Amino acid sequence: MTTEHLINQIQTKKSFLCIGLDVDLNKIPEHLLQTEDPIFEFNKAIIDATHDLCVSYKPNTAFYEAYGIKGWQSLEKTINYINEKYPEIFTIADAKRGDIGNTSSMYAKAFFEDLNFNSVTVAPYMGKDSVEPFLAFKNKHTIMLALTSNEGAFDFQTQNVNGQELYKVVLETSKSWKNSENLMYVVGATKAEYFTEIRKIVPNSFLLVPGVGAQGGSLAEVCKYGMSDNVGLLINSSRGIIYASNGTDFAEKAREEALKLQQEMEQILNK
Repeated sequence: MTTEHLINQIQTKKSFLCIGLDVDLNKIPEHLLQTEDPIFEFNKAIIDATHDLCVSYKPNTAFYEAYGIKGWQSLEKTINYINEKYPEIFTIADAKRGDIGNTSSMYAKAFFEDLNFNSVTVAPYMGKDSVEPFLAFKNKHTIMLALTSNEGAFDFQTQNVNGQELYKVVLETSKSWKNSENLMYVVGATKAEYFTEIRKIVPNSFLLVPGVGAQGGSLAEVCKYGMSDNVGLLINSSRGIIYASNGTDFAEKAREEALKLQQEMEQILNK
């Protein structure tokens, strides 16, 4: 999927919402546990209820890998369902992979070719030879961790390196890598005050922004400082949407929560 396709979808839906499909069998409605594939049935219902309100879905692969081969099969069924029924949706494999050379190439093949995701999240700690194998895939996007919303982010990401914070060094350096036009970046919503500085370095890149909703990030603040001319934001919400109810009305309640965010986004876009 091209960036232009994603931008067109944002304009059409008046939304830049990404819904995280982080499925925990301890949290989904009990009646689904009686089905052959509870994870897929949960995802399918959420997707059918919200696809017109969001532009992206982001399964965190850990929530599938934790259940072994059955979990991986649920992930495969989920991505196939999205690609077949809602091909306009931008899909993100939230895998946070990071290794070098052939290993990165194999990770990239797994998510881009076998599962046919549009994008995958990666960790840049090992440098360009851990990221460039992902960037080599045409019309696929690599979403690199830049400034995350967790408490431990301050252990390294904001440390001073030769007069500049490390996350800024990472952003600047990544722009020199081969096929860097295929890069997007993860920036946590709870770091809204940093968006101005980030936009000075990557003014037009898309930013995947977790942390709105359950983690306390402000959509208005993120948009105020982080929105670019082409919007340039994918705002992720996971728990606040998919676990809005644990009853038989879970999909309906998920839609209600997604609609609240979409309507807020539409108001921001109309301004």
